[in-house]
Amino acid sequence: MVKLSGKALRRAIREYIVITIGLFAYAFGWVAVIMPAEIVGGGVSGAALLIYYATGGEVGGGIPMAVSILVINGILLLLASFIIGFKFSTKTIYGVVVLSFAMGFLQQVIPPDLLGLSSDKLLSGILGGALAGIGISVCFSQGGSTGGTDIIAMMINKYRSVSYGRVLMTCDFLIIGLSYFIGNGISTVIYSYVLVAVMGYTVDTMVAGNKQSSQLFIISRNYHLIAEKIVGDANRGVTLLDGQGWYSKTPMKVLMVVCRKNETSTMFRIIKECDPNAFITVGSVMGVYGQGFDPLKAPKK
Repeated sequence: MVKLSGKALRRAIREYIVITIGLFAYAFGWVAVIMPAEIVGGGVSGAALLIYYATGGEVGGGIPMAVSILVINGILLLLASFIIGFKFSTKTIYGVVVLSFAMGFLQQVIPPDLLGLSSDKLLSGILGGALAGIGISVCFSQGGSTGGTDIIAMMINKYRSVSYGRVLMTCDFLIIGLSYFIGNGISTVIYSYVLVAVMGYTVDTMVAGNKQSSQLFIISRNYHLIAEKIVGDANRGVTLLDGQGWYSKTPMKVLMVVCRKNETSTMFRIIKECDPNAFITVGSVMGVYGQGFDPLKAPKK
């Protein structure tokens, strides 16, 4: 059993609290804005809303989104455990359960058409997409996930190298396209695509730094302690280089670390704890390939 230090425990609790806030914001966007306008989004939440409409909606006692989200994600998790093995973090499972609860809870307590935007599908698509995008971005910023498309992408990549974005676009296109066959007009389908575009743009804008990388060079007398902390606490690799000060002619060790841009603050915290007087340079890198980053892909001859 892994024992967490007091600081690590507090950080973990804070991460889960932030993930919960993000999931509730995401659910609020769907329940308070998107559902009253009767438009459909993408992903598992969009599929759940499609099922809700197809089974009668609010008037006909349709299957609640919370139930569909939990069942669909549960099936995907079960399938994935057989195909790729059980490689899901506790945050993914937590995200699936909390999102289902949030959808069900908010659907019960929020009055119909709370914001009075049900008649304006365009504004509902823009606002709902922005709110949902902000919520899921907050969740992503702490390493959380809502499952769904992430799980599908993992299963597909077991056999074929297909980007996450392509999987997401394909799923969204199919789900929104199916909404046409349950009585939604072509205009509603178009508004649904607007919703997906706004949500995607919001997520990209807020978490773009997660896919960008930084390269740090660290010069410190306590290099060994800094390296141990980075490997142990931040789970990032460290390369030790030999250096020499030109003016002093003093030999020294230089640490090179490559991490995601949103992990830079973690690196600063570790370095400051070990040596407040360390000399650090930080630079942006265009692409990083290999373990822990993007896989190296080359065109076939």
